[in-house]
Amino acid sequence: MTAKILILTGDAAESLEVLYPYQRLLEEGYEVHIAAPTAKKLRFVVHDFEEGFDTYTEKPGYTWPADLAFSDVDPSQYAAVVIPGGRAPEYLRNDPELRKILKSFFDADKPVAQICHGPLMTASIGALSGRRLTAYPALEPDMEAAGAAFQDSEAVVDGVLISSRAWPDHPAWMREFLNVLRAKAPVT
Repeated sequence: MTAKILILTGDAAESLEVLYPYQRLLEEGYEVHIAAPTAKKLRFVVHDFEEGFDTYTEKPGYTWPADLAFSDVDPSQYAAVVIPGGRAPEYLRNDPELRKILKSFFDADKPVAQICHGPLMTASIGALSGRRLTAYPALEPDMEAAGAAFQDSEAVVDGVLISSRAWPDHPAWMREFLNVLRAKAPVT
């Protein structure tokens, strides 16, 4: 039976941070499902850097359907979870169904790949205390407040937690995630 991977996201997620791992994991032979607050067509965004701006800019990105709502997720059916960034984590971290899903992955010691602002969601369940990780650099104080040791690096592996700064670091992030995933849940 093919291992299933869950992606937890919502509107205003960074397009590349959802679709790159989605397609890369499919290519690897995993079955991938996208879950959101409701099963609907999601509207992603594109973050980029423009001269003269002090921070990144945001433009409309791709749309993509969510396969299921958070309330319909059975975490025991999934070998790992991917947490994209963008603005979605800011509001998703308040969803009690999302927090219940994330807690079950950490409790079961299953691989968790998070990128950019995604760690805001894992911080909301208290899962980062004592861990090493990276995130979008502006989140360093938030990650330290959550008890994590922040490292400004393409990818950081702490057991089954694999983190990355943002979409430019995809190759290192997915390489490290796949190393952990292949050991814990190989494609059959």
